[in-house]
Amino acid sequence: MLAIDTATPAITAGIVSLDAAAPETLAQRVTVDARAHGELLTPQVQQALAEADVQLSGLDAIVVGAGPGPFTGLRVGMVTAAAFGDALGIPVHPVCSLDAIAADVPGTEPFAVVTDARRREVYWAAYDPTGERLDGPTVARPAEILDRLTELGVRALAGEGATRYADVLGLPVTEPAYPSAKGLVTAAANVLRTGAAPAPLTPLYLRRPDATEAVPRKQVSRL
Repeated sequence: MLAIDTATPAITAGIVSLDAAAPETLAQRVTVDARAHGELLTPQVQQALAEADVQLSGLDAIVVGAGPGPFTGLRVGMVTAAAFGDALGIPVHPVCSLDAIAADVPGTEPFAVVTDARRREVYWAAYDPTGERLDGPTVARPAEILDRLTELGVRALAGEGATRYADVLGLPVTEPAYPSAKGLVTAAANVLRTGAAPAPLTPLYLRRPDATEAVPRKQVSRL
C-alpha cells in the first residue's frame, strides 16, 4: 500500500507491505523541505513505486497523515491521497501524524511526540510505552505543556519540535523526528487488517489558517 505524509517539514512517500505480522517497507523517500511539499510529493511517490516494482494498479489502499500540521503543507498530502484514491477506486485511511511518529519510538517508558506548529508553538501528544495515545493532539506553547508532561510521567520526547525546543522542554530526545511510511501503516494496521471503512478525510489543523477570507466593510447609513 501507499503511505504519504506532509504534516511536517518532511515529505514522506513509501510503499509498505502488510502481508507479514508487522508492516514491511518496500521503498521509501523522505525529503525535509518545508517549502517543497507540492513539488516533491508526487515524484517521490513515483520513485517509491518504481523501486518497489509496484504499479499504481497494484495498490490496495492508501494511508495518509492527517496532521496536525500547518495548513498548506498538510493539505498537499491529503489532497494527493484523495486524488489517488478516487482515481484508483481504493480506500484512503487518515491517521494522526503524531501517532505515526509514535509507532517508531523505541523504549519502555511513557513519551510524547512534539512537532513544530510555527508561531513559537508545538503540536503534541503523549503516549504510553506501547504507543497508545494518552493525551492530545493539541497545540500550545512549549512551556505550557510542561506540567501536563509531568502529570503523565513522560520520560522522553520524539519529533522535530522536541529538538527545536529541547532547552524549554528539558527531556531526552529520541528518534524519529518525522513520520515514516512504516509508521503510518502501523498506525492504521488494525483498521487495514479488519477491512473497516476509512474514517473521513478530515485534516487536523487545530487552529485556523493564517489566510482568511476578506469580510465586506459594513455600510454606514446616512441619517
